[in-house]
Amino acid sequence: MAEKPQAVKVLYCPICSLPAEYCEFGPDFEKCKPWLINNAPDLYPHLLKEADERDASKVSEQLQSVGISSAADVAASSSQPGDASSSKQEEVKRLPGGKIKKKEKQEVVIEKVVRNRRKCITIMKGLDLFGIKLSDASKKLGKKFATGASVVKGPTEKEQIDVQGDIAYDIVEFITETWPAVPETAIFFIEDGKKVPAA
Repeated sequence: MAEKPQAVKVLYCPICSLPAEYCEFGPDFEKCKPWLINNAPDLYPHLLKEADERDASKVSEQLQSVGISSAADVAASSSQPGDASSSKQEEVKRLPGGKIKKKEKQEVVIEKVVRNRRKCITIMKGLDLFGIKLSDASKKLGKKFATGASVVKGPTEKEQIDVQGDIAYDIVEFITETWPAVPETAIFFIEDGKKVPAA
């Protein structure tokens, strides 16, 4: 009779939750390195060499520094890059699966779409980032320009305002007058596939 195959024990990284052999392909390999050096040194021998070289260079720097002030400068310079990376981490939000979600820029994007050769629709995206209710904004736009305006979900599943007619250039003044929170420098047009500032 054939022997039953034994189950393989896989070592998982607690930081990126991937098997240790696949940590280098994960989103946080730099954070995984200390754990891999301690728990799986045979998988990544080059990490041990890098760690030994870094330790050796730190020791040599400490031996070369004569005064206390120079050692304090070394400590201060080593702490500054960490501060910069922590501020970058505040801007970036991690999603499940290691995907990164960046904060959206506060900007209003206006695009004109032509349908059936003659009919135009002006699409406005990003008013909600300024704290404006899109339903109220669509009502005001419809009354001001005497057209149909509605809130719809765009192709990226974000809500946008569709206004019937070509009102792209008249709309900038209306936005800045009606909602002072939206500066004219934050309004952009999409022309020929390129984002162009309105100002």
